[in-house]
Amino acid sequence: MLDAYVTALGMVLDPYVLFVITASAIYGLVVGCIPGLSATMATALLVPLTFFMPPVPAIAAIVTTSTMAIFSGDIPGCLLRIPGTPASAAYVDDSYKMTLQGKPELALGIGLWFSVLGGLFGTAVMMVASPAIADFALGFGSVEFFWIVMLGLGGAVFIGSSTPLKACISLLIGLMIAMIGMNNPAGQPRFTFDSTEMLGGVSLIPMMVGMFACSEVMRHMISDSRAPQVVVKKIGPIFANMWRLTKQYPWQLIRGSALGTVIGIQPGSGADMAAWMSYAMSKRFSKEPEKFGTGHPEGLIEAGASNNSSLAGAWIPALVFGIPGDSITAIAIGVLMMKNMAPGPTIFVNNPENVYALFLVFVIANLLMLPLGWAIIKIATRVLSVPRRVLMPIILLFAIVGSYAINNSIFDIGVMLAFGVLAFVLEENDFPVAPVILGVVLGPLLEEYFINSMIKSDGRLIGLVDRPIAAVLAAITIGIIGWTVIASLRAGKAGKEAARG
Repeated sequence: MLDAYVTALGMVLDPYVLFVITASAIYGLVVGCIPGLSATMATALLVPLTFFMPPVPAIAAIVTTSTMAIFSGDIPGCLLRIPGTPASAAYVDDSYKMTLQGKPELALGIGLWFSVLGGLFGTAVMMVASPAIADFALGFGSVEFFWIVMLGLGGAVFIGSSTPLKACISLLIGLMIAMIGMNNPAGQPRFTFDSTEMLGGVSLIPMMVGMFACSEVMRHMISDSRAPQVVVKKIGPIFANMWRLTKQYPWQLIRGSALGTVIGIQPGSGADMAAWMSYAMSKRFSKEPEKFGTGHPEGLIEAGASNNSSLAGAWIPALVFGIPGDSITAIAIGVLMMKNMAPGPTIFVNNPENVYALFLVFVIANLLMLPLGWAIIKIATRVLSVPRRVLMPIILLFAIVGSYAINNSIFDIGVMLAFGVLAFVLEENDFPVAPVILGVVLGPLLEEYFINSMIKSDGRLIGLVDRPIAAVLAAITIGIIGWTVIASLRAGKAGKEAARG
C-alpha cells in the first residue's frame, strides 16, 4: 500500500494535475458563490472538459470543484440570506443574523474553517474504510452485488427522500431510461424506435448536463433576474476567533463530521441532508437551544463541518460498490467509467494508485480551501454583483458545446435539452431528480447481477437468498422498505384523524 501511495503522490504532484486542481478550485468557489448555481451543476458542466484529460486530473477536477462549491455556498447565505447551494440552507438564518449584527467575518470564518476540518475528517474515514470494505467485498458474487444495488436504490428512495412516493416514481423513470438501447445481457434493442443513435442507450454525460445545468437556465428564465444587494461593503479578518471556537465546541465538530460522513455513505442523501440533520442534532443536544436562529455559532459549526464531510463519505459506496452516494458521485461514476476505471472492489486491486491519488486530491483540495476560500470571501461582494442575465447564456453555451464534444453528435445536444426539460418539469412539481440519476446509473448493474444470479441458480429465486451475506442484505433492504411504508401509512392515518378533530 505504501508503494502505491508513493506512486499516487507522484501522480498528484504532477504540474498539470496541480494546475487542474487549482483551476477547478477557483471555478468551484466562484460558481458555488453565486445563488442558484449548485455544486452539482458546477460539476456537471465540468464533465465535458474531463473527457480530454487523463484519469487522475479528470477525477481531481470533479473532487476539487464539488468540495469548493459546497463551502462557497455559505457565502451568499451569510451576506444575502440566499444559500448558494442547498447544503447551506440549514444554517442560513444564523449566518445572516451574524452579518446583521456586524459580524460577517465570524460567520464566514466558521463556514471556511470548519468546512476544512469536516472535509479532512471525512477524507480520513474514506482513506481507512474504503480499502477495508473493498477487501471484504472481494469475496462477493453477483447475488451479493444484486442486493447491494437494491439496498442502494431502496435507501435512496425510502430514506434519502422526504417524499418516498415521488422519489419512487423518479427512480422508475430512471430505470426505464436505463433500459433504452442494446446494453443489456441479451443484446436486444429496446425502446430505440429504429433510431441508430439510440442503440447505444442514452449518453450519461449529456443527460446529466441537461438535468443539472439546462434546467437551471430554464428556472432562471421564469424567475426574478435582478442581482441581490449585499448588506456589507468590507469584510475584516476571518480567522481571528477560529481556534477559540474549535476549543469551545470540539464535540460539535466531531459529531457533525461523523454524522455527515455516515449520511454521505447512504445513497441518495447528500450534503444538504447531512447539514439539516446535523443542525437539528446540534440544537437537540445544545445547552442553549433558544439561541439557534439568532446568530449563534454552535449549529453553524456542526452543520458546516457535516456538509463537507459528507462529500468524502459519498465516495465510499461509489468506489467500493459503484453505488453513488449523491448526485455528484453519480456524475463522478460516469467520469470513472469514461476513463475505463469501473468502480468496484477490484479497482483497489487493478488501479490502487489511481484510487489513492483520489484520496490525496481530497486532502489537497481541503487544504487549498483555506487560502482560496479566504480570497473568494474578500472579493465576494463583487462576485455577487454579476448580473444573472450575463451568466445564464454563458452556462447554456458551455452546456451545448460540452454535450456536443463528447461524441461530436448533434443528437447529444437534443438529449441534453430533452433531459433539461424533464428535470425542470420534475423539480417544478417537487419530484427529486437524484433518483432518476441513480436509476440510470444502477439500472444496468441491477439487471446484469440479477441475470447472472438466475443463471447460477438455474432460475430458482431462492438462489437470491441462500448465501448468508446475501440473506442479511436482503433482510436489511426489505426491512428498510417495509419500515418506511408502515411509517408512511401511520403518518397518513394520524393526519386523517387529526383532520377529523
